Amino acid sequence: MEVTKQLNPKYKSSSVANSNKADTATNTNNISDAAALGQELPWVQVAPDAPYFITEAGDNWTPIGQNDAITWPDFANAFRRKDMQQVEAHLAWLASQGVTCLRFMLEYAQTQNRYFEKPAGKFQPNMVRLWDDIFALCGKYKLRILLTPVDTFWMWIRWKHHPYNKANGGPCAKRSQWLLCPDTMAAIKNRYTFVIERWGGSGVLFAWDLWNEIHPAHAANSTDAFHDFIQELSDHVRSTEMGLYGRTHPQTVSLYGPVLDERPEAADAIFRHPSLDFASTHFYDAATINYPKDTVKPAISTGRLMREALQHVNRSRPFFDSEHGPIHGFKDRRITLPEYFDDEYFRHMQWAHMASGGAGGGMRWPNRHPHTLTHGMRSAQKSLAGFIDLIDWKRFRRVNLNEEVKLSTQSFVAFACADADQAVIWLLRQDEMQPKQRRLVVDASAPAVPVSVTIPGMEAGRYSITSWDTLHGKQMDTQLAEQPEAGDLVIHLAAVSTDLAVAVRWQV
Repeated sequence: MEVTKQLNPKYKSSSVANSNKADTATNTNNISDAAALGQELPWVQVAPDAPYFITEAGDNWTPIGQNDAITWPDFANAFRRKDMQQVEAHLAWLASQGVTCLRFMLEYAQTQNRYFEKPAGKFQPNMVRLWDDIFALCGKYKLRILLTPVDTFWMWIRWKHHPYNKANGGPCAKRSQWLLCPDTMAAIKNRYTFVIERWGGSGVLFAWDLWNEIHPAHAANSTDAFHDFIQELSDHVRSTEMGLYGRTHPQTVSLYGPVLDERPEAADAIFRHPSLDFASTHFYDAATINYPKDTVKPAISTGRLMREALQHVNRSRPFFDSEHGPIHGFKDRRITLPEYFDDEYFRHMQWAHMASGGAGGGMRWPNRHPHTLTHGMRSAQKSLAGFIDLIDWKRFRRVNLNEEVKLSTQSFVAFACADADQAVIWLLRQDEMQPKQRRLVVDASAPAVPVSVTIPGMEAGRYSITSWDTLHGKQMDTQLAEQPEAGDLVIHLAAVSTDLAVAVRWQV
């Protein structure tokens, strides 16, 4: 079924906005604060000459963050303003840890009291005020939001309760028709129009994830509708933003990564759709990431998935994993990983993602009880935030070199990306593992091993080579290397014990 090109009058934004005017304008001070603080932040855009992000001011900007939800402990107190001091203190702390970006779903439908609309087309005052407050506070601490309009997982599980269900007065008769039903498209567009009109002028908004984990099940078990659905939704969002602000925020559509194993044709819409600005998938590898038994194999899987993704995507288009974590262990086996293990698992996946060519370190879905990231994970994010200043991302036209980089020893596995005059390398020890509570971590007491790294395809010139301690978040040393002619650049590193990140940069 072809989706309609017109808004269903039942869901036209102007009439809904007017009918909700008294309800949603609950706190004009917050709204003005959100606008003022958000406008101080320059918008983020894709760099014109590299598959990374910059601000409108031309500064490098990297998404460092994780998935959050308005019902999880860190933000639950924002609803009905139960404890805004706690919420603000949390955001201030995130900023101090180098976090730049939070991935949020506009509503989180695990329960029945956080619907953004109820009934469909009626925007709930408490939810609008919640988002007014979150946008204002994120603007205050210079944090940005990757926003997706619906939580498709819980919307699917609890469809009988959802306001979009026709049985509840909504537009859609079946959840298998979400991407096919013209009335549902009209309702989604209407939601976007409301959000764009209210918060779309803010620099707090990093980008749109137009549809979370698009899936064949949303379209009668077919991928045929993906392209047209994305096109119509993208056109609506872009034209609405252009009409109001004369510019647009970047767009992506996320995918549960394993879908590509069974439906490889979905890659064309996810990685190469002409209307999208960057690509994102969710790294849930069943054999390693979903239920980890050690902290090395998930990193290796991350490197492999990154390489596969970059083979799909246009070289000028950024890519990052916007969800990962031990989902099977947590959801199905009801296990919360011990912190010592989970912190290392998180840190290894983060560095494997970034060094393999991803924008930032990927975005963890907590999958812990309570559903928050640990302090060790925040420390890992702060370490990454310190490292990223060593590379000029806006001119880094990287290619993945995980398989091309050569090491002098098999004690380590390499994750790498480079262009002609910059490179990022991360080395991870793989031969010395230590059992701890039936799980394996890298043995920090193992004797250190000297490593030489050969990076192909580097220009002639002088390079600065900076080693970075990922665990403690500090620079270890910097050396200079002369490259007399274009070709292999060989780096000789001091002995390495567990892991090491390296930034390579040509010197003028």
